Formats: sequence, structure tokens, C-alpha cells
Amino acid sequence: MHDETIIDAGPVRLTERAAKRIGEILQAEAGAAMLRVAVTGGGCSGFQYDFCFDEARADDDLLIARGAAKVLIDPVSLDFLKGAEIDFVEEMIGAAFRINNPNATSSCGCGTSFSV
Repeated sequence: MHDETIIDAGPVRLTERAAKRIGEILQAEAGAAMLRVAVTGGGCSGFQYDFCFDEARADDDLLIARGAAKVLIDPVSLDFLKGAEIDFVEEMIGAAFRINNPNATSSCGCGTSFSV
């Protein structure tokens, strides 16, 4: 059933920096097999990105694998994330995952919420 695996291509792209950091986090986090990226309602712009650890993959999840990194995206969230790039940035104010989403028509200043 789990036939949809993307290796650095497809509907959502995972940068090398993000893959490296996700791999480090998963190795350090006991019981965390994969990172789940989801879109939920809320935030100051209408939708927000949610990151959490998951041990199991649902039959309809998209799996993006790159190196030690494994990212899951559910089908509803994938509709909002098609064409997006998941990146990891380190700036003077801190380090964070950033989603460059071409579907977002606007976003908040912190980059964690968006509207379509």
C-alpha cells in the first residue's frame, strides 16, 4: 500500500539542509521514526503549519525520504503543500524549518501561518 515515496522530487521538495536537520532530530528523539508536516486551521493568517513526530505511516500518507530524513504528509495537507519546499534556515534570531509555499497568497511575519 505504501507505494508513494518521493526522493527529493515530486509534489513537495525537501532541501538538503532540511533533510540533514530532520535526520539529526529523528536519530536523537527516542521512538520518533518520521516527522509529520500538516496544515491545520488557525494562526493569524487562516492556516498554519504543524510539525510533530510520528511512529506510523497511514496508507494514504505521502512519504518523502532523503538520507536519514523521513517526512509524512497527509492527503488533505498535501493539497495545500503541492509545489512547496521544506527548508531549514539558521539566522541570527534562531534556526527553524521554513516552508516556501507557492500556494500561499499571504503569510504572517513569523512564517508559520498563511492564507490561500
